[in-house]
Amino acid sequence: MVMKRVRVGVIYGGRSSEHEVSLASAAAVISNLDPNQYEVFPIYIHPDGRWSLAEHPPTSSSAAQVINQSKSRSTSVPMKVRQTLQLLPHPSDKTLIAIEQKTDNSMPEIVDSLTLDVLFPVLHGKHGEDGTLQGLLELANLPYVGAGVFSSAAAMDKTVAKVLFKGHELPVVDYFVVSKKDWEASRTATLALLIQQLAFPMFVKPANLGSSIGISKATKVDELEKSIDLARMFDQKVLVEVAVPEARELECAVLGNEDPIVSLPGEIVSTGQFYDYAAKYLDTKSKLIIPASLTEGQTTQIKNLAATAFQAIDCAGMARVDFLMDGTNGQLFLNEINTIPGFTTISMYPKLWEASDLNYSSLLDRLIELAFERHTNKQSLKLKTSQG
Repeated sequence: MVMKRVRVGVIYGGRSSEHEVSLASAAAVISNLDPNQYEVFPIYIHPDGRWSLAEHPPTSSSAAQVINQSKSRSTSVPMKVRQTLQLLPHPSDKTLIAIEQKTDNSMPEIVDSLTLDVLFPVLHGKHGEDGTLQGLLELANLPYVGAGVFSSAAAMDKTVAKVLFKGHELPVVDYFVVSKKDWEASRTATLALLIQQLAFPMFVKPANLGSSIGISKATKVDELEKSIDLARMFDQKVLVEVAVPEARELECAVLGNEDPIVSLPGEIVSTGQFYDYAAKYLDTKSKLIIPASLTEGQTTQIKNLAATAFQAIDCAGMARVDFLMDGTNGQLFLNEINTIPGFTTISMYPKLWEASDLNYSSLLDRLIELAFERHTNKQSLKLKTSQG
């Protein structure tokens, strides 16, 4: 008897500055899903937000190659002629419909439909990792891999995440939030207040972005002003943090729902001042050291902090938790949590699990199992109150 394969939609691309990174992650995920177990449907979100069923999804290769090919548009996924996919927010269908736009400006026509068992988001950044897609999937009652609406949104906004982390007594570096209102009212006053509260050097980041896009280091006032202007190109809210002395960049992978497990920690040794976009995806000189060279006590501490951070934002499925260790005294700081970590062939999340005896394909199997588990548990909840 032939077992029915699970129909998995892998959704990638998106309206985000991390679009190319998503292509690289999707290439690896699609190629590592067992074709004997899964029927895979690659769903591409174009930079303008249109959805289409990809006829030629990105193939598994190095992250740098996928990103460079994407920028040259040689792997840009063509749409079927004038067709776009739309997910119906109806809780009983779990169906995407293909709509064809007529050339004569008449009403679009539904020409096909696609029913899925589960969706695997491989979207990084805004409009994919920030709770927006997850909200749509909740309305459609479609099981999906990864964190829910709240935890996705909270983790995406680094300033909100820090408030939650501090509420759970997790160690974070001193920081300052620059709002659009304050910066436009008086950048001079904002800079003065910032310098009064924090010491140089500082790192300046968009509050809602990943892959180290828009991040820069400032060592003096004029650099700080330029760094804030740079970050504001990507987000209206900017996070400024004190730089950790001689910082070691450490990461853990978390996997599970209510009772998560944590991988061994890994360390990133970057060739630049910090692990920026180029170092992550284009530069082969940066090193990933797995496991990180730590004492048993430090390893235990990091793993415990990672699990606490995961639960602090009510995360589910997966997350990569990033830490900074003060190189002068060994003090640990929780940096951020990523609910859809990079899944490229060189990304830390799958590599950490490989070092913890869970290979890439088995990791994908487990993530899909967790998606179904979480969905089943939610279906058992009572939605209506009975009235006599």
